[in-house]
Amino acid sequence: MSDTGNFEFTERTTMRRQANRAVFDHATAYAILDEGLICHLGFAVDGRPFVVPTMHWRDGDRLYVHGSSASRTLRALEGGSAEACVTVTLLDGLVLARSAYHHSLNFRSVMVFGRAALVEGPEKLHALARLVEHVAPGRWDEVRHPSELELKATSVLALPLDEVSIKVSPGDPVDDEDDYDLPVWAGVVPLALRAGAPDVDPLMRLDIATPSYLEHYTRLPER
Repeated sequence: MSDTGNFEFTERTTMRRQANRAVFDHATAYAILDEGLICHLGFAVDGRPFVVPTMHWRDGDRLYVHGSSASRTLRALEGGSAEACVTVTLLDGLVLARSAYHHSLNFRSVMVFGRAALVEGPEKLHALARLVEHVAPGRWDEVRHPSELELKATSVLALPLDEVSIKVSPGDPVDDEDDYDLPVWAGVVPLALRAGAPDVDPLMRLDIATPSYLEHYTRLPER
């Protein structure tokens, strides 16, 4: 699946309310997934719903999550018997209107529906390398790679990026016509995830310098 196409409509991805916020192209979905660091993984087991916050990463047209091999979440999903819904949301701003009713948020979100497949063999190590690179590009080549025991203790699941819903809500507040003359401040407070200066591990060797990719770390996309 290339970055230039559009996703196909399904019953679950067709937006019926505020349909003007719906986006359909691969590039927008991939950019949101790649910028985000945390997702919410939803699924049901024996009729009971669960939503679990976890890390995600993308490699091509597949979305990955990982966790302990003993995790109830991953064991419930790994056979593909339970459907999953993965949601990634990026908060871009507070939209403050003149009326309480029209307050809202500027955000970008992606929902991925599907059945997860357990990743094994060489693909598993490659997927974990992509995880580390998703968090801090350039780091995989510096760190110790997982041992066989660590690989066995870790499960990796992949979902195809086939059934995807994208919603983007940008812009200024929209008030009722009668409210525009109210003596109330209105506008947008931009929000973004920004990194602070790295805190050095007190047990780290003194001859190790802070890597350049951490000195200039950012999750903000290039504009």
